[in-house]
Amino acid sequence: MSPRLTFAVASRVLVQLRRDHRTLAMLLVLPCLLISLLWWMLHDLPGDRFQTFGPGLLAMFPFIVMFLVTSVTTLRERSSGTLERLLAMPLGKGDFLGGYAVAFGLVAIAQSLLAVGTSIGLLGLDVEGAVWLLVVVAVSDALLGTALGLFVSAFARTEFQAVQFMPAVVIPQILLCGLFVPRAALPDVLEAISDVLPLSYAIDAMTTLVDSSDAGDVWADVAVVLAFAVAGLAVGAATLRRRTP
Repeated sequence: MSPRLTFAVASRVLVQLRRDHRTLAMLLVLPCLLISLLWWMLHDLPGDRFQTFGPGLLAMFPFIVMFLVTSVTTLRERSSGTLERLLAMPLGKGDFLGGYAVAFGLVAIAQSLLAVGTSIGLLGLDVEGAVWLLVVVAVSDALLGTALGLFVSAFARTEFQAVQFMPAVVIPQILLCGLFVPRAALPDVLEAISDVLPLSYAIDAMTTLVDSSDAGDVWADVAVVLAFAVAGLAVGAATLRRRTP
């Protein structure tokens, strides 16, 4: 794996994103709009509902958006033949996936800064822990979505099929992550399943940061999320095939 080639791929992806204004708006603006919509929905209800649901959705929206965009973008590279042409060059699988991870990681940082800034600065989300650590958790969630998007793109032949993986990969994690029902209150089987889903740890990290200034458990949760992201990238690399000698 060559840093020069990795950053060359990353630069290429960033240039493509800069030219695709709709995708760029979806990556940077959509999470802020969705969080603002949630605040508006809960604003007039009794109790501070946004303080309850906001942290979880702050972890969830970057994950969902990055999963969708990455899976469709990578599939487009595969189906158009661009991936085969790239792999015919002196470019390793790690360079390709590393370049995508770097590019979308930079986008994830910008996305997370905007989403966290909107939640705290404009919508009044009260955070007991360090705000910068909140950004770290949000970036980790976005990287997880990127890694899973790269992985599932190998099993789809059309962009529609890539989107169809969302009910299988994303929605079960949303239902079991503890946002709607505390994980300890789930039936034993479902609680055991939630314990091996990465989004559960992302939600735990966000909730801990909002309710407490103790960052010890947060780092453990972030480590789990990043471990799943690295595993997703590793498995995604195994799906890349060179068809040109």
